[in-house]
Formats: sequence, C-alpha cells, structure tokens
Amino acid sequence: GQIEPAALIVVNGYGYGGKVFNRQADFSGLIDGLPTLRCVVSIEQLPGEPAIGGDKVTHWDDALAEGQGQAPSFTPLPPEHPVYILYSSGTTGKPKCIVHGNAGLLVNHAKELMLHGDVGPDDRFLYFTTCGWMMWNWQASALLTGAAVITVDGSPGYPDLNYLWQVVADEKVTHYGTSARFIAGCRKAELAPAKTLDLDALRVVFSTGSPLLPEDYDWVYRDGAPNVLLGSIAGGTDICGCFVGSTPLLPVRRGEIQCRFLGVDAVAYGDDGQPVSGGRGELVCRQPLPSMPVSFWDDPGNERYKDAYFNTFPGVWAHGDFIEFTEHGGAVIYGRSDATLNPGGVRIGTAEIYRQVETIAEVKDSLVVGRQIEGDVEVVLLVVPAESKALTDDLQKTLKTRIRQGASPRHVPKHIIEVPDIPYTRSGKKVELAVARLINGSSKADNRDALGNPEALDRIRDCLDEAGLLPKE
Repeated sequence: GQIEPAALIVVNGYGYGGKVFNRQADFSGLIDGLPTLRCVVSIEQLPGEPAIGGDKVTHWDDALAEGQGQAPSFTPLPPEHPVYILYSSGTTGKPKCIVHGNAGLLVNHAKELMLHGDVGPDDRFLYFTTCGWMMWNWQASALLTGAAVITVDGSPGYPDLNYLWQVVADEKVTHYGTSARFIAGCRKAELAPAKTLDLDALRVVFSTGSPLLPEDYDWVYRDGAPNVLLGSIAGGTDICGCFVGSTPLLPVRRGEIQCRFLGVDAVAYGDDGQPVSGGRGELVCRQPLPSMPVSFWDDPGNERYKDAYFNTFPGVWAHGDFIEFTEHGGAVIYGRSDATLNPGGVRIGTAEIYRQVETIAEVKDSLVVGRQIEGDVEVVLLVVPAESKALTDDLQKTLKTRIRQGASPRHVPKHIIEVPDIPYTRSGKKVELAVARLINGSSKADNRDALGNPEALDRIRDCLDEAGLLPKE
C-alpha cells in the first residue's frame, strides 16, 4: 500500500510443505484495499481451484494472448531510472521502500556474479530464495551471464532436507545458493550429499542470510560438497548486493568470508568514527557504490534515506553489521550492530555466542538478547532443545562451559531459558530486536506481519514471564 501500485500479479494459491493454501479470499481483500490498481493479472497456480475474479482481473493466458505475435517494444530510460522497489524486513515498523536504479544495480550484479561468483554462459545457477528476499533479484540477474537459471517452488525441507541437494544433482547445477541456516540444518541432520549423490557438476556453493559457522565450513568440505568453492557472501537489501564475499582467486579459510568485493571501500569503524587497525567495529563503506539506492519511496528531501545510513558517521554509509577484517583481507561478521550486547561495557556480537551454542547436538535453535538491569546488561540465552531433548541442568552447564571456553567469561549468559520456537523474518533471519524490546519493556510496537512465525513471540513472552524476566507493570 505504501507505493500505491498500479498493477498487481496474484496466484489463486500455492503448495508448501505438502499442504495447499488457497489465496482467493486474501487477494480479493487486497485488491479491494488498493484503490490505485489499474490492472490485476491472476495466475491459476492451483489447477481446478477457483480463479480470482473481479472487474480489474485479467487471467494470465488472456494477458499473454493479448500481445501474441507482436515484436517486443523497449523504452530507452536513463541509468538511474527505478528498476526495483525492495522492502526492509519491517520488524520494527513499516518496511522501508528502497528504490534501486537500473544501470547501477545491474552493473554491480554483473561484477558480483561474473567476477566474484565465476558464473558464465555454460553454467546452471540455482539460488533457493523467496521472492521477498533480495537473493531472488540477484538470482534473476544471473541471466546477464548467459547461465541457465533454475528455480524451485516450495519448501526447502520437504519432503526432507535432501530434496534440494537431489535437485542440484539431477539438474547438473554448477552454482547453488542457500542460507547459512539451511547448511546448519543439514549438518545437524547429518546429511552427506557428497557421499550419496552425483555432485560432479557443482563448482560453487553460496551462503548468506546470517554468519556461517566454522563447523558448517567443516560439514560442507567433509559431507556436503568437498570439491566446491564455499562462497560466504554478505551485503543486504539496502544495496541489493554484497560488500564482502567470495572469489575463485583466493583460498577459503574456515569461518571467514574471503574478501572485500571489487570497488568496495569497506572498513570497520570504531565509535570514534575512525578505522580500527585490528578487532571489531561497524561495517561502513566510505565511497559510493553503483548499487546504492536511488531513494526511498515517498521520502521528500531524502530525509529517511540519510537517517537510515548516514547519521551514525556523517557522510559515511553505516550498514549496521558488526565486523572484523582479518590480517589477510578476509572478514568475520558477528551479527547486527543494533543487536550487539554490552555486558560490563564490553561490546560483543550475538554471532559469537551462536558459534558456540548451535554446534551442540542437544540444541535445535537459539536466540540471544541483552536485558538491561541496574545500569548494566545481562546476557539472556533462549534455547529450543533438539527433538526429544530438554534444557536440563547438565545441558545448561554444558552451554555455559562451551561459551566460556570458546568465547570468554563475559559471553556466558546470566539466564538460559527454554522456549518452543525462535521468531524469524519471512526471509529466514532471527528477530533479535523484537525479543530485546519485549524483555526490556519497550513501548514500540512490532510489525508482526513481517514475521514468518509471529506466534513465537507470544510463546517467548510466556516463557520469560514464567522465569520472572519481564519488566513489572
């Protein structure tokens, strides 16, 4: 609704995880709520189910028949003309409507895919992604390289986690992209596609969405796809691209992203706005990139745009990641900088704790937040035990010992709470800020529509309340 669209493409439903979801009623309501629409194109994705009807609706086959036999027409436009509007996750309010320009975005994608990703005209490219994640746009741009693009519709875990690896094998995929969370799930499930499938065509495995654990590097090179370049890449929706990532010209080091991308002046800044010579800091980009957004939609004077990226360090793009650049030019990301913890005034990244916790077999998932109390911060760890497991005293002791030895005594949580589920955005990212606001009594309302599983917040609230960790009214 924020962008007042003129055209809308809808489906009458979809299948996911072995279930069918009808969408006729949802989309009929959506169409009625968007008065700016001039046309709606409906695809009958569920055969035999009713189509979406209405005066504004044109069916897909009719739309295709309208121009049948005519030569395509093209309108020359300037390089900064908008090509995409991408949305931030929107967990803290209305999503930002990020407008990306034409030439800059595509030139940057060509660099990332061809030079860093080693994608060419003889390759077969599959990046498993939702349409709401910027990786869908990145995948679509692979058509620039001449490669064949293969897409998968449905759940990555249905009928089991091996399904996508089977597709990679069957389709002779050369470049396969996924999330760090998916790779961690394969490790925990003890999959071994390298030993059961023919992956000889596969040359590159991309991973993004969250920091890739060192143990997940081990799994890929032992059981996943030992002969590939494991390309951990990191950037964001804001630039619809990457700051750091992979290259076929450098070695892959366990637990590290290989390098800065070409033409990217990325460094880590300390709180004083100066580059840190060693250690961690805010990821900033000191010079413009071609894929910087053109603007935010409906943002007179670019006020929200400037506030989003250039207020932390005036005139310098601050991306919001907590990062360290290594002595050989690699990078390690420790999580979002707005989710970093400050126990005893020492700043630590949430990923530093996940690196210890999520390699323990008894833990299915986890989330860590800071609880503000008496001028300090307590580390609170939420744990979803693995199937048929529970958060016992022994498991708590194991977790604390692992964190103390693998990170430091300051990383050890004051409280460890068992919860049934962890909240994620629709693109599969942990929602730490919503839980942090919950435990600290913030009055800011969360945008629950941005979550893939909003009920997880309610369950966490009950668990925190039972543990006595919620602020008193």
